[in-house]
Amino acid sequence: MYWLLMFTTCCSCWQTVKNNPNHSHNIRKWLQSTDLTREVYQHLAHYVPKIYCRGPNPFPQREDMLAQLVLLGPMEWYICGEDPAFGFPKLEQANKPSHLCGRVFKVGEPTYSCRDCAVDPTCVLCMECFLGSIHRDHRYRMTTSGGGGFCDCGDTEAWKEGPYCEKHKLNTSEIEEEEDPLIHLPEDVITRTYNIFAIMFHYAVEILTWEKESELPADLEMVEKPDTYYCMLFNDEVHTYEQVIYTLQKAVNCTQKEAIGFATTVDRDGRRSVRYGDFPYCEQAKSVIVRNTSRQTKPLKVQVMHSSIVAHQNFGLKLLSWLGSIIGYSDGLRRILCQVGLQEGPDGENSSLVDRLMLSDSKLWKGARSVYHQLFMSSLLMDLKYKKLFAVRFAKNYQQLQRDFMEDDHERAVSATALSVQFFTAPTLARMLITEENLLTIIIKTFMDHLRHRDAQGRFQFERYTALQAFKFRRVQSLILDLKYVLISKPTEWSDDLRQKFLEGFDAFLELLKCMQGMDPVTRQVGQHIEMEPEWEAAFTLQMKLTHVISMMQDWCALDEKVLIEAYKKCLAVLMQCHGGFTDGEQPVTLSICGHSVETIRYCVSQKKVSIHLPVTRLLAGLHVLLSKSEVAYKFPELLPLSELSPPMLIEYPLRCLVLCAQVHAGMWRRNGFSLVNQIYYYHNVKCRREMFDKDIIMLQTGVSMMDPNHFLMIMLSRFELYQIFSTPDYGKRLSSETTHKDVVQQNNTLIEEMLYLIIMLVGERFSPGVGQVNATDEIKREIIHQLSIKPMAHSELVKSLPEDENKETGMESVIEAVAHFKTFFPPPPPRKPGLTGRGMYELKPECAKEFNLYFYHFSRAEQSKAEEAQRKLKRQNREDTALPPPILPPFCPLFASLVNILQSDVMLYIIRTILHWAVEHNGCAWSEAMLQRVLHLIGMALQEEKQHLENVMEEHVVTFTFAQKISKPGEAPNNSSSILAMLETLQNAPYLEVHKDMIRWILKTFNAIKKMRESSSTSSVAETEGTITEESSRDKDKAERKRKAEIARLRREKVMAQMSEMQRNFIDENKDLFQQTVAEEASNSAVLDNSPMVSDTTLTALGPAQTQVPKQRQFVTCILCQEEQEVKVESKAMVLAAFVQRSTVLSKNRNKVIQDPEKYDPLFMHPDLSCGTHTGSCGHVMHAHCWQRYFDSVQAKEQRRQQRLRLHTSYDVENGEFLCPLCECLSNTVIPLLLPPRNIFNNRLNFSDQPNLTQWIRTISQQTKALQILRKEERIPNIASSKNSENMDELQLPEGFRPDFHPKNPYSDSIKEMLTTFGTATYKVGLKVHPNEEDPRVPIMCWGSCAYTIQSIERILSDEDKPLFGPLPCRLDDCLRSLTRFAAAHWTVALLSVVQGHFCKLFASLVPNDNYGDLPCILDIDMFHLLVGLVLAFPALQCQDFSGISLGTGDLHIFHLVTMAHIIQILLTSCTEENEMDQETPAGEEELAVLALYKTLRQHTGSALKEIPSGWHLWRRVRTGIMPFLKCSALFFHYLNGVPSPPEIQVSGTSHFEHLCNYLSLPNNLICLFQENSEITKLLIESWCQHNEVKRYLEGERDAISYPRESNKLIDLPEDYSSLINQASNFSCPKSGGDKSRAPTLCLVCGTLLCSQSYCCQTELEGEDVGACTAHTYSCGSGVGIFLRVRECQVLFLAGKTKGCFYSPPYLDDYGETDQGLRRGNPLHLCKERFKKIQKLWHQHSITEEIGHAQEANQTLVGIDWQHL
Repeated sequence: MYWLLMFTTCCSCWQTVKNNPNHSHNIRKWLQSTDLTREVYQHLAHYVPKIYCRGPNPFPQREDMLAQLVLLGPMEWYICGEDPAFGFPKLEQANKPSHLCGRVFKVGEPTYSCRDCAVDPTCVLCMECFLGSIHRDHRYRMTTSGGGGFCDCGDTEAWKEGPYCEKHKLNTSEIEEEEDPLIHLPEDVITRTYNIFAIMFHYAVEILTWEKESELPADLEMVEKPDTYYCMLFNDEVHTYEQVIYTLQKAVNCTQKEAIGFATTVDRDGRRSVRYGDFPYCEQAKSVIVRNTSRQTKPLKVQVMHSSIVAHQNFGLKLLSWLGSIIGYSDGLRRILCQVGLQEGPDGENSSLVDRLMLSDSKLWKGARSVYHQLFMSSLLMDLKYKKLFAVRFAKNYQQLQRDFMEDDHERAVSATALSVQFFTAPTLARMLITEENLLTIIIKTFMDHLRHRDAQGRFQFERYTALQAFKFRRVQSLILDLKYVLISKPTEWSDDLRQKFLEGFDAFLELLKCMQGMDPVTRQVGQHIEMEPEWEAAFTLQMKLTHVISMMQDWCALDEKVLIEAYKKCLAVLMQCHGGFTDGEQPVTLSICGHSVETIRYCVSQKKVSIHLPVTRLLAGLHVLLSKSEVAYKFPELLPLSELSPPMLIEYPLRCLVLCAQVHAGMWRRNGFSLVNQIYYYHNVKCRREMFDKDIIMLQTGVSMMDPNHFLMIMLSRFELYQIFSTPDYGKRLSSETTHKDVVQQNNTLIEEMLYLIIMLVGERFSPGVGQVNATDEIKREIIHQLSIKPMAHSELVKSLPEDENKETGMESVIEAVAHFKTFFPPPPPRKPGLTGRGMYELKPECAKEFNLYFYHFSRAEQSKAEEAQRKLKRQNREDTALPPPILPPFCPLFASLVNILQSDVMLYIIRTILHWAVEHNGCAWSEAMLQRVLHLIGMALQEEKQHLENVMEEHVVTFTFAQKISKPGEAPNNSSSILAMLETLQNAPYLEVHKDMIRWILKTFNAIKKMRESSSTSSVAETEGTITEESSRDKDKAERKRKAEIARLRREKVMAQMSEMQRNFIDENKDLFQQTVAEEASNSAVLDNSPMVSDTTLTALGPAQTQVPKQRQFVTCILCQEEQEVKVESKAMVLAAFVQRSTVLSKNRNKVIQDPEKYDPLFMHPDLSCGTHTGSCGHVMHAHCWQRYFDSVQAKEQRRQQRLRLHTSYDVENGEFLCPLCECLSNTVIPLLLPPRNIFNNRLNFSDQPNLTQWIRTISQQTKALQILRKEERIPNIASSKNSENMDELQLPEGFRPDFHPKNPYSDSIKEMLTTFGTATYKVGLKVHPNEEDPRVPIMCWGSCAYTIQSIERILSDEDKPLFGPLPCRLDDCLRSLTRFAAAHWTVALLSVVQGHFCKLFASLVPNDNYGDLPCILDIDMFHLLVGLVLAFPALQCQDFSGISLGTGDLHIFHLVTMAHIIQILLTSCTEENEMDQETPAGEEELAVLALYKTLRQHTGSALKEIPSGWHLWRRVRTGIMPFLKCSALFFHYLNGVPSPPEIQVSGTSHFEHLCNYLSLPNNLICLFQENSEITKLLIESWCQHNEVKRYLEGERDAISYPRESNKLIDLPEDYSSLINQASNFSCPKSGGDKSRAPTLCLVCGTLLCSQSYCCQTELEGEDVGACTAHTYSCGSGVGIFLRVRECQVLFLAGKTKGCFYSPPYLDDYGETDQGLRRGNPLHLCKERFKKIQKLWHQHSITEEIGHAQEANQTLVGIDWQHL
């Protein structure tokens, strides 16, 4: 019915077009009409429902074609006034093209931002503009677009320099000032365009925002309205794909595949009709969907809509796209559309079409939103005049848009609010919106409106957020992003309006910070652990998001003195409000130490509430520093409220915060759980510290600089809860005498250490511009120096440890050269994995080490410890003393200059003296070394400071900093303790302070230097002389003591060494016999292990009667499971190697070949394209067969015991027989038995001296095979008359000595036989992907095939790497090949003799014609090495019944010669002349003449179908190069089969080894001699080979054939620049979802196919299970193994089967030698060939599965990933 309806519609529409070919009727009517709107609406009402959506399955292409003909065509004619094919090009020609690029980015398209020239990171270029711009030579950042933004090329406000690329530069010469683009359009065109644009834009907006479901607007109602409806399902971001698919299957009764199709379209377009029919039919589907999805969350949105409404809405979308394309012809048309869109409607405010669309945004579906957003971008945002007007409309609607966005559940990317980035980042627009629309205040107030949860004090409260609240909170954060956009470009000029509006915004911002001041307070948990972790993440998320905004606010204030002063006042006023009641209810207390007293409040951090969030305080600290930095504090002191400042109030809250951190480190808050630990971590973390920890330090510095340092120290002692300790005399003694709890002592020690550390920070941290006399580069330099003091770092690691500004810049590149060297490590250091090459590291320059400060305030405890260790180690290497003195610091700015006095204050000296006194007394645990170390550092800082003061003092100025003088005075009464200096001298000789002696020595030395500088007259003070003498004498004493100890240690060492060597000598003398026996055993063992035993013969021959005889060797191996040693024997228990068998296409030349039915497939003949082979690998670890069986059973049992619900995919699949090697955890799925060389066991019969030649041997074997075939026929048909039987027996003349009834005894033990069967069955099961069946006749074939394929792949690897064939192979490879070859040679003993003989007969018949086999492949379709292995390994099954005296060796030799001849013919048939080859001038040699003669013979037999090749040199070269891989594989095969060592000549690389290989393989150097020696039979053979139909077809050009040598397979070529790859992927559309861009384009590195990974749309069914595109591709391309590059993530993906996978390091590196997985850093990436070769090598070695196994064992999270869905 539907087809008929569609056909009728098409016919009627087409008829209309045919009757009015120029739409003349409609256009005349429209031109003459007085009510154009009515005429157009009638036209649409008539045709739109006929064209669009008239059935369950839309046909977009047909609909679009009809819409263009019937609906859009007439409008185009109307606009142009003529045929649009001529009209639009004319408009385009008259147009002055825009200088803006405006390319709208697709999802995943590469974008480039210049880090040097972009005004902010949102300014980006498309690839084409970037490549044609100056920025390609700058520091740039590369990212992939999320879709929706556009290229900023041509926007002068976006770039500091180079705003135009080469393409857009052409248009800039004429642009002096903005001109009206309408002057390029004729008047009548303007009028008509305006008319049609107004009508059509209004129609589109009206129909898209239409909310009724079953009736149209009055003007569009149809005369005859059909009763057809759609059940329309809408997208949301709440329900998962699985929920939607499941619901649809139930609701509309569709298959899973159809449901996936629906779900994919809904996700992509935002809506999809899931049922078509009458109203009740659709309503029923709707009710099922709503019922099924409303249980946990809100239900899916479903509407039953009349088909005509859907038709008009679909056309509305088409219409908006059409408008976007039409305005591309002319800027004038764009201007008209902008006018139409922004023109106020009859309803006044917010009634323009643009406003209506924006305000309906959250009600529209995804597809409609993206279409109108794109239209706005190509129209309003490309016209600079209307961009401003649009920005104003956007700002006016901002609050409503954000409110809608909060209620909406779609992502921001498809919301109208995302357009903010287009306006707010343009500096002039942003300033205009701040001044005219008060944008800053609007954004902040909108933000605060959405965070309504407050506590009693009006602070934000984030307790126990529900999922919905958390979702909304994430949405609210986008407002902070808008605020950041507005502030990102700073003003250069300030108007009064801008000042006023900015300060209004600043007021609003202070209100926001006020709500954060003191939020999430914590109270120390005492007694029991906290029951429920409090919510802390929301507050920190808010702080983190606001960090850059707070910094930018300060940056704006710094640009204008008036603004800075006002902002400072406002901030101080708000802080006073926050702190209004900070003394209320707290009782005052007076503290006094050393004659100083101060009044403060009694406040214990460990008992009261304390909050880590103090943004107002910290903002004031930032502004205070700016007063100093900009010198406003000195220029206009009268304008500033500095006198109103109360230093105790300023320092109170930051000090509490730092005390909280100290107490947490002291372990006092353990019972508060992890939430507090995490808060402390983030407080110091690089992401937050700039506006948290750093500002707290600055605020304390501010307070201290304004108050008496003694008062500050006493308040600090009180807050640290240490006042009691320091104000109590003899605290140390009391502690040691009392049995105080150890924890309390430890806590107090930690608190004292933390307090001293804080004092060091307050005095030493002066690298913030404004605090110290430094600039921003000094600050960043210092950060880098201290990070590199810990260890050398990679670029990314260093960048991570530095704070980023709002432009994601750290400023590192500008200073790094001054402080560090960049070193690249080739090869990487041993501890690292072998795959990672060339990672560069920054190393600190040696001259920068002097700037190292052990107590740098951004060090964590672990970092401080590592840095100290690294610096001391460096000093020891340089033979320097290991003291780490404080560095020389820059002077403070005047506002902070008084800070240094803290060091020489009485209380400070008292603290220092007390701690030194404890150390001198050495009172057990009342003090710690860390405490002493900090005290020494403080003394060092004070001395450095005094020295600086003395060096920089102006004439006639008195230096008031007199620390040196104060420390040499003894303590005050009542104790009258020693001076600090005297105590240091005492400690210098303390044996328990060895580590600190160098530091004490440095202090005393600096002290003396200061004393000398202070000398004003020739007479030096007595105290100084005494000090010097004491210091020198103590130093001499110390040196002498050290020397004495070193000498004693040396003598002790020598004595012990002498004793040990004497004992060794005696032991050897006493046990001489035993020792010699051990040496002899080792020698014999090494001979067994050596794969090249010594043989006296000079020429080594691997096969044939002349085979070199190798002496029998005994082989002993040790089981890795039971550690028992055993000799490998025929009759002993089996020993096995762990092995892994896998299907492989690594050597494949045809990946498209598929085995249709594995159960019926005959693998006897391997095609030369090696489309799919079976590879066997092993880790080389040996076990007893019974030990392995026990181990495997236990693994199986463990897997079965594992509960089903906990069962994850392990890295091995037990059901498929997989396990991990017990020793190396290498993935294995079977075991190979260890055997002695089988040929020595089978070939033990007497051999007669006269062995037959090839001709005789072929005749004998042919007779034997015929006899066997007749016998087999009889066995198959036993019930035949006896007379017939006897006739056959007469016919059958058995060859002499052939006894087909003889069955040889199997020489192997039952255990070995079982293992032969086990491995054979495993190879068969994996190779053919069938169920195991040990009796299947194909088992032996698969074993031979695996042996041949594995040898071929090893030969290929050795050739590719230019390694010698018999060079030093890795042990595991050598053991694997030896065991595999011996196994394959012995496997026939456990197979049915008749089966193996049958295989031999068939294989033999493919070379020597036999009438009984008619369907054999031609020689072009047989891989000769597989054929050779099959024939040689099956031959003993025939030879064991031959008692005529023909040896096994003779058979091997003749088989080898026969196959070699066939291969030569193969090469000659398939070799084609290369046109560019030059003829050789050299005279033809014996080989050339012989090969020419053979080629002529071939041409005779093929009827001259072969091309004539005149040059024998070319032919011989072809034969030699073509046969080399075959000879190498054969040499490996016979070497491992017969155990003959390889000749030394082949063990080195360099030459081609052709002659040596021929000698080793018993071949003549002139291979054509094989044909000449046996000319009689070879002619017959060649004739039979050439007569095959397939050979004739090939020669006639009807089919292809493989030519030799086969080229080595390589992974695809990748582009050098990664952005080319991203660009290629961004153009890739999902093949199954109608041109939609793929979200995860993934490149197969084996064949180069681009796939749509990780998406429902491209899932396919594989073996009854739904799998993703990549998994499906691995089965067709790599037999289950795949190597992919995930382009958007820059990540290599390894897959093996459905359950195994891992991510691997990509081959693309940045300039610093690092990968960038996920493209997070955005540095330009270039191909690293070494990395790529490493991946290729893993593939060639068949190690992908092993690599995955190791990765999954190392990282358990990989096991949980559903790899099959990728």
